[in-house]
Amino acid sequence: MTDQFVIVGADLAGAKAAETLRAEGFAGPIALVGSEAERPYERPPLSKGFLLGKQPRDKAFVHPEGWYAENDVTLISGATAVGLDTATHTVALSDGRRLSYAKLLLATGSSPRLLEVPGAEHASYLRTLADSERLSERFTDGAHVVIIGGGWIGLETAAAARAKGCHVTVIEVTVLPMQRVLGAEVARLFVALHEANGVEFRTSTSVRELRGDTGVTSVVLQDGTELPADVVVAGLGIWPNVELAAEAGLDVHNGIVTDASLRTSHADVFACGDVASSFNPLVGTHIRIEHWANALNGGPAAARSMLGQEVVYDRVPYFYSDQYDLGMEYAGYVEPGGYDRVVFRGAPDTGEYLAFWTSGGRVLAGMNANIWDVQGDIQKLVRAGFAGIAVDLDRLADPAVPLADLAF
Repeated sequence: MTDQFVIVGADLAGAKAAETLRAEGFAGPIALVGSEAERPYERPPLSKGFLLGKQPRDKAFVHPEGWYAENDVTLISGATAVGLDTATHTVALSDGRRLSYAKLLLATGSSPRLLEVPGAEHASYLRTLADSERLSERFTDGAHVVIIGGGWIGLETAAAARAKGCHVTVIEVTVLPMQRVLGAEVARLFVALHEANGVEFRTSTSVRELRGDTGVTSVVLQDGTELPADVVVAGLGIWPNVELAAEAGLDVHNGIVTDASLRTSHADVFACGDVASSFNPLVGTHIRIEHWANALNGGPAAARSMLGQEVVYDRVPYFYSDQYDLGMEYAGYVEPGGYDRVVFRGAPDTGEYLAFWTSGGRVLAGMNANIWDVQGDIQKLVRAGFAGIAVDLDRLADPAVPLADLAF
């Protein structure tokens, strides 16, 4: 039987898994399979620095070009895994190759949810380096940009387009963009930030069609309102790429189901990153996290688990965003409507504040906006909250009380 480890998914999670296998002393062959022609890169710059033109292209890549050959990692680019046979431990690729594996890591990531209205072929998406390059070229001074979807990608894209002088309209089906993730209290702050920077919102509505012959010229809303558009970006969320796992008979439910060690329902197959619905002992349930930190940390954790090391992947979910002059970090996990109070520390109208989502006095999540070096204490509060420990919410709101005095 082969001693080869195969990683399907040549993004951040897969690349960091390969790096960790070598760092932990694995000397056997490693094959890293990616569907894009590019070598592995990180996605946050695509809607942030690279899209703004402030970050060079090479900064997005996980490793220098020669790293894979130097570390004896076979990087197979431009190929998709189209078949998995767990009985024979083989993976079939779109280029006709079949790879045998001793252990397999599925880091297949996600794909954008597609717009399904007449004229949808004119919509753009932001998921790949090539997507970001195309949008950066089209975001020109005075262009009318319509963004469908007010999630993180939508709002970051809106900020980038405004920075380049575009007229920007965000269309959102709910009452407030980000309300499902942040709740109304904090979502309103993000709306105010964007409106102060010239973004127009059309909420509680959706798109009927995109008009244009050779390219988009307008967007028609459900009430018949027609908005001029030179560029339309659909930011409707993402679907986990579970097809390979599902067809192979692995347990799939809102992602590829894994235990806390990132092992799937088949003993020699592991999963991590966007595609994995993993049991998180901290939260006490299976969760699927679509953010950068989960790929960064999940890849190494999966690699160690593949090597037989004892792994308990119980990190506090974390993400960050940069929009205009606001930088923020968020740590924790709150189901929609799963909190009873948001506690603010500082003055939100100044753009420098902390926000905590609490339930029964327990901190479930915390966000720092333009206040730095507090994530460690925020994550301690979150861990305490999920352990059932409540805090004094008046002291939590008081900037004079050090967070460290509250964090267990």
